[in-house]
Amino acid sequence: METKLRAKIMEMVRLKCSFENGIEVGAIGSKGGLSLGWKGNSLVSLKSFSSFHIDAEIHDNDCGEVWRLTGFYGNPDGRRRNESWNLLRRLNHDQITPWVVLGDFNEITSSFEKKGGYLRSKRKMNEFRTTLEDCNLSDLGFVGRWFTWKRGKFLASNIRERLDRGVATLNWVNLFPKYQLEHLGHSPFENLIKSWWDEESGSVPGKLENLGCRLQQ
Repeated sequence: METKLRAKIMEMVRLKCSFENGIEVGAIGSKGGLSLGWKGNSLVSLKSFSSFHIDAEIHDNDCGEVWRLTGFYGNPDGRRRNESWNLLRRLNHDQITPWVVLGDFNEITSSFEKKGGYLRSKRKMNEFRTTLEDCNLSDLGFVGRWFTWKRGKFLASNIRERLDRGVATLNWVNLFPKYQLEHLGHSPFENLIKSWWDEESGSVPGKLENLGCRLQQ
């Protein structure tokens, strides 16, 4: 998931959520910040990472198979979005191992995945769809709320989009035919973090340090 936090703070949050194992890639300024956490005894091998992805190989003790999980963050700068699609294509080097990609792609595949604001560029949506097709990745669907991102409190200026999604290869879907991807609302823990943040004053680095101390308590 994208967090916009430093690696140390993300680790504290992950442990508070009872994910004893994990990988963190710190944010650059206010952009990015990736965290992958998991429970259980399955062996997770880190294959590669960057500011925009974490790619891991899962030796799954439950099903006895090996599969790939990639946490993905699309470049928030629309002018550089193709760099993200080129990254996804490079990650598509293994045509055999079941593969699932989860994350905030910062793009939509069709106009009905956005409400409010300017119309999305058809060319950019088509580039995203073409990339998924080139990588043999199909949308996994979801349970829960339709839009995963919103901005603007008033109806006239409110924009909502489905930027987060899960996509996978057919052999991953066949490996986990009963999978369910769920879009969750803000959890009580997320609300607690926000309330703590709002209580703090001063510079952003100082607020992060104080938040980290409270998480350790």
